[in-house]
Amino acid sequence: MIRALFICASLLGAITGFAQTPVPAPPAAAPEAAAPASPAAPAAPKAWNSLSPQQQQLLQNYQGKWDSLPADRQQALAKGSQRWISMTPQQRAGAQQRFSQWRAMPSEQRQVLRQRWQQYKSLPPERQQQVRESFSRFRQMPPERRMQLRQQWRQMTPEQRHHAAQGMRGAPPPRHVPR
Repeated sequence: MIRALFICASLLGAITGFAQTPVPAPPAAAPEAAAPASPAAPAAPKAWNSLSPQQQQLLQNYQGKWDSLPADRQQALAKGSQRWISMTPQQRAGAQQRFSQWRAMPSEQRQVLRQRWQQYKSLPPERQQQVRESFSRFRQMPPERRMQLRQQWRQMTPEQRHHAAQGMRGAPPPRHVPR
């Protein structure tokens, strides 16, 4: 159970902390935060003039090269800028902080988080829900208990971690975490 909680926590920590649907940073920061659109359906080019004035202001660094961007990149930037506009100031501050943390990470660590995000996204919806619920329970634990669980996880061998992760896949989420 410790392993499952830690896996859930690390997966969702990565997801909620760094791998959320990216949004463009304010004009002062790099707007490369928008992710490409899904490859399932080809995106249609989006005209610069179709963007709202607020979106144009956020994406002003792209104005001169907008027409040369791939359509999926235009769509992703437009969607991200719209999401940014709809955020509260607190949500924006959190997004800026996570983006700064993301940019400060070594590229290897960012790659690991991208892989974890893909693993999470490949899970069936019910399993994703279990992971989110486990992470929520983990976050509600007292900090001392979370530290204990992390320490126990670190002391496990890779084989023990793998076995615990495999064992929890089919099991329902625990109702109570004993102290």
